[in-house]
Amino acid sequence: MTRIARVFPRKTKASPDDNLAFFGAPPKELPEIDEVHVSVAFTYDLPEAERLAELWEIAGVPVKLGGPATGQGGGDFTPGMYLKKGYVITSRGCDNACWFCSVPKREGKIRELPITEGFNVVDDNLLACSDGHIRAVFAMLKRQKEKPVFTGGLEAKRLKPWHVELLADAKAKRMYFAYDTADDLEPLVAAGKLLNAAGITRGSRKPNCYVLIGYRGDTFEAAEKRLLQAWDAGFFPFAMLYRGDSGETEPSWRRFQREWARPAIIASKFKDKEREA
Repeated sequence: MTRIARVFPRKTKASPDDNLAFFGAPPKELPEIDEVHVSVAFTYDLPEAERLAELWEIAGVPVKLGGPATGQGGGDFTPGMYLKKGYVITSRGCDNACWFCSVPKREGKIRELPITEGFNVVDDNLLACSDGHIRAVFAMLKRQKEKPVFTGGLEAKRLKPWHVELLADAKAKRMYFAYDTADDLEPLVAAGKLLNAAGITRGSRKPNCYVLIGYRGDTFEAAEKRLLQAWDAGFFPFAMLYRGDSGETEPSWRRFQREWARPAIIASKFKDKEREA
């Protein structure tokens, strides 16, 4: 069995946590390894990833640099390899062509992968898959000890009543939709109504919505309006700050985003607004 050390320039909640996952320079004592894979998810981490690839050459084994930030498409998903165990990808790609998203360029149109075990689904666009694939994914999720989480996002305009039935039957713990552009609002409102009718309400903190903010031409007033609209549609809104290839953001936008990133702070905002009304 090939022993692969995976090296990451940044640690996140989704990062693997086994003894062959590393963050930064190689330790003084290395375990026995056959290959080193430096994996980089964000383009703004590429310089650090390239530096780490050079540092890890001291291991005396092949060093490969890859990951989404390099523009390389992914193959079949191996649980626990580049994401923590429990995270699962059952499809890659997306049929949309959103201006801010690199997925279609990197992965192409939606393609279904062999379904492996996991409970946190991070597909680029699960609901763009075939009905049979979606049902098979939910059948897999029902076998898991953990309640399912849909971190990768569910596209509101593709949500159908039978999808909602599956979500309710699976007792999904969290699901995330997106409000990225103006034409997302109407489908988001419709999705909120479907979820609410099935008992999946904002009060349960299950239906959430990432709201893209801070892109060129955006304003704090416009961003807050979209966040409020997501709330009114039946979702718990979270601000997603646009970073672009450079990763640079303005301090004022970072402060604004922090105010809309923690559930307790967000809930208090709406309590205050209800009292004002």
